[in-house]
Amino acid sequence: MKEKIDFYSKTSIKSYNLNESMRYQLGMLDSLDAFTRVHCENVANVTCRLCEYLRLDTDFTIYCTMCAYLHDIGKIFIPPSILQKQGPLTDEEYEIMKKHTTLGYKMCMDDPKLRLYAAGPLYHHEALNGTGYPNALTKKDIPLEGQIIRVADEFDAIVSKRQYKSHIGITDTLKILVKEAQPTIQKSVALKSMKEEAQLGKVNPKVVRCLFKVVIDDINYEISGIFDYTKYLSYQIERLEKINKLNIKMEKTKNPNKKEYIRTTMKYLFEGGEDFRNYKYVLEEYRVANLKRKEIINNLFNEIKEIKKLRV
Repeated sequence: MKEKIDFYSKTSIKSYNLNESMRYQLGMLDSLDAFTRVHCENVANVTCRLCEYLRLDTDFTIYCTMCAYLHDIGKIFIPPSILQKQGPLTDEEYEIMKKHTTLGYKMCMDDPKLRLYAAGPLYHHEALNGTGYPNALTKKDIPLEGQIIRVADEFDAIVSKRQYKSHIGITDTLKILVKEAQPTIQKSVALKSMKEEAQLGKVNPKVVRCLFKVVIDDINYEISGIFDYTKYLSYQIERLEKINKLNIKMEKTKNPNKKEYIRTTMKYLFEGGEDFRNYKYVLEEYRVANLKRKEIINNLFNEIKEIKKLRV
């Protein structure tokens, strides 16, 4: 039976079938700034799951994922003033930034423990149509791991830039990748050979289609988490509404003993910090929160519908 990886655990690959050498490789991420490190972990997570949908074997999946973890390792050599710049880079700064691919490749090749994964840094910015860097390679010269990591890298870069807190609105990001996968005719390719003037896009359409599945999985996972919370909210609303009914009943009764009995029952139903003065406010807060969560769930389901309409 094929082994499965828990893709939703941030440490899944780190703890999955790793020998001491692999732990050393992942430890290299400690050299990166916090933002780049998180990005590398995200890209590795998506890469791993893309490999699963591409039905690649477990050994290649682990190899490809390790390449993804190390894909931006060359950024430790990029000046912080450029790496952490908030605004757009100048042409000169961009040229320096692009060097992280070859610097990361050299770093891996110089270290016997990293050498196997040098493809990650070197190929993740190459484009199938020859417009990428550092070597402007075309599809036939870009290994599969580079094609997979390119999609995962670009996806996370756009998502992080837009600072999505949920997957609502993420269809726009996927549309960018769809556009990148659309056929185009490149003059640079045509100069090499008329045969190579075939309509090639920047990214592998098959990998992008698998990305749709990964994102839909994430959205369903997000829906599941929110749905579990709405069940909790519904329980709290039901409890507080019961208290409110008892309060109305207590206000109507004139029997002191019955009034005290109802009051005691209400006290028994109160939870942390609730009392006779604030329970109505708490009830309203829960109602508002529940409506908001239901709206988010509805929007997420609509997002899935929109993603399913996308074609590559």
